[in-house]
Amino acid sequence: MNKRKCLIISASPRRHGNSEVLCQQFARGAQEQGVDVEIIHLNAYQIAPCIACEYCRHHDNQCFRQDDANQIIQKMIDADIWVLSTPVYFYSVSAQLKLLIDRIFAREYEIRESSKRKDAYFIITSGSPDHQQMVGTIESLRGFIRVLRTVDEKGIIYGTGAFQIGDAIKHSSYQESYEIGRQI
Repeated sequence: MNKRKCLIISASPRRHGNSEVLCQQFARGAQEQGVDVEIIHLNAYQIAPCIACEYCRHHDNQCFRQDDANQIIQKMIDADIWVLSTPVYFYSVSAQLKLLIDRIFAREYEIRESSKRKDAYFIITSGSPDHQQMVGTIESLRGFIRVLRTVDEKGIIYGTGAFQIGDAIKHSSYQESYEIGRQI
């Protein structure tokens, strides 16, 4: 039997921040269960925006841009489990994650038409403790996976009220990330 593959995408521009801490906890739990885990820190990659030129629609779903988005999207296609982690900025996902989501346009049909379903988990961090302020972010992520049709939302981890670097370590989401990682 093949090992399940989990791709964790940390979309915070801030390294070693609360989003990353929760991603590492999720990864630790999943690895203890024998899952093959890779964490990608989007801020370390060069990803240009989609310009809606539709080049991909006429060239075997390949984007004309030759940047890091292509390799990340391939890893997403190959993975069984996605963890999309983002801080909340102005009630939405970080710019880094939005760039990647938009670039999936080139290969969305490949994911949509796959017979292999994927599981998706969301890790949301915010300085605000109010879950109501996370609604736009969650709906943005849900809309993204809904379009893909073969990706199922499995859970949300709320790292809310964690603003300063290190706040997540003292937060209930720290243990929750680990436990959910163990359950995948």
